[in-house]
Amino acid sequence: MIKRFLGCLFLLALALPASAAFDVGQLMTDLARNKGGKAKFTEKKYISLLDKPVVSSGEMSYTAPDRLEKRTLVPKIETLLLDKDILSIEREKQKLSINLANQPEALAFVDSIRGTLSGNRAALEKNYALHLSGNADKWVLTLLPSDQKISALVLRITVSGSKSLIRSIEYLQADGDRSVLNMEPIVSK
Repeated sequence: MIKRFLGCLFLLALALPASAAFDVGQLMTDLARNKGGKAKFTEKKYISLLDKPVVSSGEMSYTAPDRLEKRTLVPKIETLLLDKDILSIEREKQKLSINLANQPEALAFVDSIRGTLSGNRAALEKNYALHLSGNADKWVLTLLPSDQKISALVLRITVSGSKSLIRSIEYLQADGDRSVLNMEPIVSK
């Protein structure tokens, strides 16, 4: 009787779908399938010196593996373009470009976004400990800096989403300020 029961349990375990196990590896595989797209965003920055959050909105576009553009339309027009290791910022007819290869802490921060968007686990694990909760339909990935220089800037990055879509990114800075970026995909017609 016990052998039959154990045999049934074994067969039942074999019958469970392989996708039942949702882990960081599966999430990264799902994210890596996303080759790019566009999204509308709303960002709220909670700054300790201000009574209310600073709210901005606009559009973002991503082309795998390393091109990300964020166009803020409200309250002021601003464009941030990350192309490989060059970050370009344009606002009010002024343009600034920074080579992030010369700024390792800033590059690690940028790689938290780029690595998540591209599903590049190795890039993320160079500077962060990864903790995943939830399931494929509703997941939360928490990135905790593993380098003291990075943790002097940011304490935690929390990314949440569904399947291969990132819905929000929250940054908790070391000074207590935080930023919450919510995204809604723009569906091509």
